[in-house]
Amino acid sequence: MYEPIRTKSVHTMAGTHESDFPHRSREEELDIQLAGHLAALLAVTDELRALAPSDRLDESAERLAAQVGRLRGGSPPVRATVPVPSGSAAETQVLAQALRRRAHALAGRALVVAASRADTAAAILSAEQMDAHAEAVADAHAEAAATAVPAPGPRQLAAR
Repeated sequence: MYEPIRTKSVHTMAGTHESDFPHRSREEELDIQLAGHLAALLAVTDELRALAPSDRLDESAERLAAQVGRLRGGSPPVRATVPVPSGSAAETQVLAQALRRRAHALAGRALVVAASRADTAAAILSAEQMDAHAEAVADAHAEAAATAVPAPGPRQLAAR
């Protein structure tokens, strides 16, 4: 029905061969992608550690650094020192909540990639990070709701 193509593709550059540039396997690409997500999660964890130091965050950061190092062939990840922000307690809480939501999203991305490459250790670590950050966000919302002053209802306004 269709005539076969007899000419070379216009998308093939003259004088180039497939071996002219390096190719990576799917596994190598997933390793790179997973290491990137975990490194970004490590950076956010370091920022959270600067805001509110805790042993749990320290342990998480060390586990994340170990996984990133494993995925990058043993080289440890570069970690920046994060200065302690100077702001009010309310500003610090808002920043911490934003960082926790970001960490939750990054852990979710890492979990998807870890599952697709069948990396059990990274998948477990990512799932634990998602749970920890989701729990922290939920706790902060519950605390904020408990301390919030309820708005007056219509009967209270009419009584005034």
